[in-house]
Amino acid sequence: MTSPSQVRAPAPTTARALGWVAPLCWIAVLLDGFDLVVVGTVVPALQEPAEWGLSGSGSTFVITIGLVGMMIGALTIGTLTDVVGRRKALIGAVTSFSVFTLLCAFAPNAGVFGLLRFLAGLGLGGCLPTAIAMVNEFSRGRRSGRATTTMMTGYHVGAVATAALAIAVVEPIGWRWMFVIGALPALVLVPLMVARLPESPAWLLAHGREDEARDVARRHGLETAPPVEAGTAEPGGAGATVRTLFTAAWLRNTVAVGVTSFMGLLLVYGLNNWLPTIMRQADYDLGDSLAFLLVLNVGAVVGLLVAGTVADRVGIRPSGIAWFGAAAVFLALLSIRLPIGGIYVMVFLTGCFVFSAQVLVYAFVSANHPPQVRATALGWSAGAGRAGAIVGPVLTGLLVSRDLAFPWGFYLFAAVGALGAVAFAATRTQVLQER
Repeated sequence: MTSPSQVRAPAPTTARALGWVAPLCWIAVLLDGFDLVVVGTVVPALQEPAEWGLSGSGSTFVITIGLVGMMIGALTIGTLTDVVGRRKALIGAVTSFSVFTLLCAFAPNAGVFGLLRFLAGLGLGGCLPTAIAMVNEFSRGRRSGRATTTMMTGYHVGAVATAALAIAVVEPIGWRWMFVIGALPALVLVPLMVARLPESPAWLLAHGREDEARDVARRHGLETAPPVEAGTAEPGGAGATVRTLFTAAWLRNTVAVGVTSFMGLLLVYGLNNWLPTIMRQADYDLGDSLAFLLVLNVGAVVGLLVAGTVADRVGIRPSGIAWFGAAAVFLALLSIRLPIGGIYVMVFLTGCFVFSAQVLVYAFVSANHPPQVRATALGWSAGAGRAGAIVGPVLTGLLVSRDLAFPWGFYLFAAVGALGAVAFAATRTQVLQER
């Protein structure tokens, strides 16, 4: 009988292998980008006496409660993905997020709205690690960096599109329509996923379903993976896959990646929530803050495309260390007052490095964990990052409230970027035999 390691499919092309997987996962990640900015676009309306008259603490609650849900969702759904499969987990996460996002449009008060945001966050938190795992398992191993960064452009495209959409929606027809529109993609996306999204052959093989793995690999021009190596996974479901991450073989990377991801998303959410306010404290007349966020996120998209190519040529780990280091430098340089044109260029370059640095963390995790624990590792990485996503806006908000955000906010961000580079340097590359 031919062993799985001997089964060979025709030489793969990336386009054929990814097929429907890449666009469907890209749209799922775009929904994460929607969530990044949607609450910020509606909070001013919720603070109006004619609506709920949210106080400062009430506004902080509705902003952060969704992030708490996303942190829990990343930790739990990312782990369950390695048990129930990529396909089921991703379809379930998108469906759950979309239903609760739609219900947000009908929330009668801030308490119900917060609860629905938390529940939507649970599903949304599971989208990212599952989508990254799936895209990497349908791409050629040497292109895992580009596959991850290209898919993550959806995150920032979603952020830019949502910020622009808010101009046309919030004031003219009301904030509730933002959540109705945010739920609409599921009407197309979920049926397409059910009809077109295959299960990962790497996951199928890791769970002993060799015939199915061989069939999916053949249809997508992939090579099937070798058998699961002894010691890389334990039987026993979700608890066992989590324990694997804390065994001697994986503990160093689990801790180092968790710290790096915490620092990375602290920067992402700290900047997206407070950068325009910090620059106003620096006496820049930047006009509409939406334009400022647009520059930041356009820089992020460009940076992701460049980072993926560089990572595939020189390695994900050295690229990630360099990207965090460059982010620290440009964040520190934002503390220098420049002409308006210069500051927009600096913000663009900052976006190029800050956001793609965090995505390279996900690419590293995906490339350095075997399929039977990959989504769990990505989920725990994203979960640690979501903790940073909560801490970043809170810390920066404290500096803003004390009128210290300029220049100390940028010094804080620069230090976080430097710590991210140090933590990334503490990781080690694992040699995997998957493809």
